[in-house]
Amino acid sequence: MYTPSSSIHLRAGMAALLLALGAGMPAYALPGGGKVPKSIVDAQSDTPPQVRGVDVEEHLGELTPLEAQFTDAFGKPVRLRDVLPRTRPVLLTLVYYNCPLLCNLVINEQIRTMRELGLELGKDYEAVTVSIDPQDTPAQSLERRRRHLQSMGQPETAPWHFLTGTEENIRQLADAVGFKYAYDADTKQYVHPAVVHVLTPEGAISRYLYGTSFRPQDMKLALLEAAGGRVGTSIDRIVLTCFKYDTATRRYGFYIFGFLRIGSLMVFGALATMLAYYWRRELKKGAAA
Repeated sequence: MYTPSSSIHLRAGMAALLLALGAGMPAYALPGGGKVPKSIVDAQSDTPPQVRGVDVEEHLGELTPLEAQFTDAFGKPVRLRDVLPRTRPVLLTLVYYNCPLLCNLVINEQIRTMRELGLELGKDYEAVTVSIDPQDTPAQSLERRRRHLQSMGQPETAPWHFLTGTEENIRQLADAVGFKYAYDADTKQYVHPAVVHVLTPEGAISRYLYGTSFRPQDMKLALLEAAGGRVGTSIDRIVLTCFKYDTATRRYGFYIFGFLRIGSLMVFGALATMLAYYWRRELKKGAAA
């Protein structure tokens, strides 16, 4: 039988249950958790303080800051706009020259992949590397540029631009491409993600390639996609139609509908050729009669 006292006991039991559940939840999982200050969420995280906030925030389709000013490897002031080719896609990397490990892994893997692309630096695409450390110098840019071009078997005139800049301009570029990094004063090192950005010829962000290992197929298709099919061979453009970027795996996978479209076009072409042959043969017969 329901009584006022049973109602009191029920409410007390529900309150105890909610308290028990709440005790096992992080603050941001409770009702209104979206309003919990970030400092509280970070305090409950197992992530080391040095790497909190280090991430990539994708800004696909957005334009990079073309007016941001830097210094090239020869000490010449340039704007980002000045080093973009306008007719070819660009591989953009953000690193720093005194990085003890990660930057070298990314750049060395980028070089290995560029060797296997089947695309030509300067003809099909270009590359830009920007230091995130405002203390890095053009002399360091020049040394790195020479070393990396030599390892690729490329002449020193090849269009791989190494840039340094002020904190303001570096941050402007990093924020535009969503490259979240931090400086650790204790180790005097920068903590940053491992990523290569693929830009359109006009400087818009087309694709992100993550990690320290890149599949040549992924980088090649990303460049072809960024160029809108304006670089590479005719076969490359057909291959691009048959592959599609998978946002879950962050790779290019086989695209059955693209393959079917290509197959349909081939069948249509074969039928058109056959019909044209018989039509011309009938015309010749009519003319002979």
